[in-house]
Amino acid sequence: MTKTNQSFKIEKSLQHLGISKDNKGASSGTKFFATGKSIDSYSPVDGKLIASVKTASEKDYEKIIKLAQQASSEFRLMPAPKRGEIIRQFGLKLREYKEDLGKLVSYEMGKSLQEGWGEVQEMIDICDFAVGLSRQLHGFTMHSERSQHRMYEQYHPLGIVGIISAFNFPVAVWSWNAALALICGNAIIWKPSEKTPLCAVACQNIMAEVLKENKLPEGISNLVISDHVIGQKMVESKDVQLISFTGSTAVGREVASKVAGRFGKSILELGGNNAIIITENADLEMSIIGAVFGAVGTAGQRCTSTRRLIIHESVYDKVKTKLVKAYGQLKIGNPLDVNNHVGPLIDEQAVKQYENSIAKCKKEGGKFIVEGGQLKGKEYVSGCYVKPCIAEVKNSYENVQHETFAPILYIMKYKTLEEAIAMQNDVPQGLSSAIMTQNLREAELFLSHAGSDCGIANVNIGTSGAEIGGAFGGEKETGGGRESGSDAWKYYMRRQTNTINYGKDLPLAQGIKFNI
Repeated sequence: MTKTNQSFKIEKSLQHLGISKDNKGASSGTKFFATGKSIDSYSPVDGKLIASVKTASEKDYEKIIKLAQQASSEFRLMPAPKRGEIIRQFGLKLREYKEDLGKLVSYEMGKSLQEGWGEVQEMIDICDFAVGLSRQLHGFTMHSERSQHRMYEQYHPLGIVGIISAFNFPVAVWSWNAALALICGNAIIWKPSEKTPLCAVACQNIMAEVLKENKLPEGISNLVISDHVIGQKMVESKDVQLISFTGSTAVGREVASKVAGRFGKSILELGGNNAIIITENADLEMSIIGAVFGAVGTAGQRCTSTRRLIIHESVYDKVKTKLVKAYGQLKIGNPLDVNNHVGPLIDEQAVKQYENSIAKCKKEGGKFIVEGGQLKGKEYVSGCYVKPCIAEVKNSYENVQHETFAPILYIMKYKTLEEAIAMQNDVPQGLSSAIMTQNLREAELFLSHAGSDCGIANVNIGTSGAEIGGAFGGEKETGGGRESGSDAWKYYMRRQTNTINYGKDLPLAQGIKFNI
């Protein structure tokens, strides 16, 4: 496929998604509010300008808040199964737009085309999940200690849910939050990353089609493209009952403090420093596949990317040899070419951070068995392509303790499984983890209370690639939030306990007597 054909196909995809050279970047339903400056979106694939987006001013944001409040008060009265019908229709639209939206994700963010399509499939899957869930927003009934009394719990919509998402999953993470928030009866306001605004515009265009076709009120689904100022206003606003934030631990700490300070709710999906333990009883071929994809998929820019391999000393040399051979087979280049395994980093700043991490690792004593570095040449014209690399390290290195958002894999030895689990847990982050073993005792120990301290713990699969059916999130500096499947829907609702007295008397709890 030539670059000319790639560009032509991207142009067609942009047209299908309703994206022009100049786009309005703040929208509420079918209305648009965007009176701020324009920002340009350049592709990390070839460095070319894709399109510009008009941003929202603070006044635009205030208008959207009011529309969201009005929409929320009406939308919450719609029965939950009917709200599920809206999400069902959105899922059908996503099926129609999957090819085009997946290409845009790949071109604007830089991940492989297969991963771009896979991300849109995640959106479709969460819609299917949410449709079924819309008939299962159940509470609990319990027995009262008082005669002729009934007690139960139920869940109500919060009001407005704010979603602040990151560039690495420019559409899927929004959909995890949006699908659940909407079937729960909330209005949503989305502030996407400024690095991938066009993906957000495309999603809002698709959602706007559904809202318009169903004659729903303005303000149910809102998009605000702007800088950190609007994000800060969302975080500090009492009108936004829940903030779902995906990003760095440093920013997440500020978000958590400010939201808690106003007694709001937050879902935090922050840093990951994920490890795979490869035991002496592991299937090594399976282990290499899981480790390599986890380390180089999305060019190492996933919060679940594999950062560390903790390898038993008896198989360490074998694994190291297999890793070097596998890395030698990686194809790096334009992610729209499905033959390539690794695309670019998001921008030149990310390249600098990658280079700084390599330099720090070497300074601490890290030995690189696969060297890294920036790739240069006509096919790497954007300046954002780098070599996936591997370094032998100690877990205690300061650089290893931090999340490196790039394709740098750290490997280290262990003697006992207890030592390996301690190494796995001995980092500030606690998102995803995995063990490769065919030994039942090893697997069960890893999953026990004495095992992994992460929110996600896998056996014989890697750290990357969570399914929407399970709750997604982590512990420690990862933030503790949960999104997507299981009972994560409860984050988007407020819980209420109800007691009904259907008798003629008013007995008090705990047998208290009060006579007048």
